[in-house]
Amino acid sequence: MKNILILGGTRFFGKRLVQLLLDEGHKVTIATRGNTEDGFGDRVGRIQLDRENKESLAKAVEEGREWDTVYDNICYSPQAAQDACDVFKGKVKRYILTSTLSVYEPASRVHEEKDVNPYIYPITMGGRNDFSYGEGKRLAEAVLFQNADFPVAAVRIPIVLGEDDYTGRLEFHIDHVKKEQPIGIPNLQAKMCFISSSEAAAFLSWMKNQRVEGPINARSQGDVKLSELIGWIEKETGKKALISKQAGDKDQSPFGVPDSWVMDTNKAERLGFQFQPLRSWLPALIRQLAVQER
Repeated sequence: MKNILILGGTRFFGKRLVQLLLDEGHKVTIATRGNTEDGFGDRVGRIQLDRENKESLAKAVEEGREWDTVYDNICYSPQAAQDACDVFKGKVKRYILTSTLSVYEPASRVHEEKDVNPYIYPITMGGRNDFSYGEGKRLAEAVLFQNADFPVAAVRIPIVLGEDDYTGRLEFHIDHVKKEQPIGIPNLQAKMCFISSSEAAAFLSWMKNQRVEGPINARSQGDVKLSELIGWIEKETGKKALISKQAGDKDQSPFGVPDSWVMDTNKAERLGFQFQPLRSWLPALIRQLAVQER
């Protein structure tokens, strides 16, 4: 049994991760601001803190607390990463940062972990509001890998989809097609990768038992052109999508990238993780959501 702390674990794949760890018999503590009900009752411990405040974060190690594994799902800046380096020094055996595909820029090539090397990436300090999402994550990785005295892994995941996705990114497309509203997509030929919320949680859980350090890509097996993705939605809705390059801001697709955005997962696969084929779950999810929207 491991003593595990999760910074952010009350919704989406974070909540699924908590459930997996509980099912495995681990002692789990959730650290959040306490604004969202998690539904786990007395099965988990709880620490109420503000991740963006170092003095508040220190509650995670009060009273001599030490952790076998810390999952950090809510670190978005180099300052937040440095606070973790300071607070958890000597208090954690393994630190797993949830990072993102956004550390890479859209490109025609498939990205490998070495394309963004956090061990040599120049550090600029600042808070969450000082950087774009992708740059904030790049810098958070850099700070942790260059400054932490504990083992760190950064799991780079793409857009996560599932029926529990509170952002409604896939529903945006389904709803727009149904209502025959324009969808702003600059490049229908761009390829994208995704991961389901259940697989993201499974991969994070699996990572706690791996000795690997450094960045590691994780996504479902395969990719899909945006034109094909829209085709799946058209099939389930019975409507034709209105794709536009001049759509207004409110109609811009959350998937509207100028070029392909795909990661290589050979590193994770060599370690033994077997990813689900994208086509085994994404068309089915679209079908499910299209029915729910009716």
